[in-house]
Amino acid sequence: VQLQASGGGLVQAGGSLRVSCVASGRASTMYYMAWFRQAPGKEREFVAAVTWSGDSTAYADSVKGRFTISRDNTKNAVSMQMDSLKPEDTAEYYCAATGVHYSGSYVPRKSYEYEYWGQGTQVTVSS
Repeated sequence: VQLQASGGGLVQAGGSLRVSCVASGRASTMYYMAWFRQAPGKEREFVAAVTWSGDSTAYADSVKGRFTISRDNTKNAVSMQMDSLKPEDTAEYYCAATGVHYSGSYVPRKSYEYEYWGQGTQVTVSS
């Protein structure tokens, strides 16, 4: 599975951006797709994830209510709409995917739970 991310950019605080990720290869076997981010000097952190069906999502507390993740299986793509952006949202954003299917309502949030990663796309929010 190959993941190709796009859509980052520079925006002022309070603005919006949309990042997208297209999967190729055995994309249909990816049960969860997610976004992580990494700011300079910090560890990579979970942002949001969505199941294959799109009926279950998970968000980091820091972005809940501002970011919305969605999945389009007809295009093997996952997108994340980012609204009310803050300077602390500045980071390299990475798309990730896993074919592991966890039982119940568990949605993986750890980076080691995802085996496929795309290249990053930079999001910069100016104050």
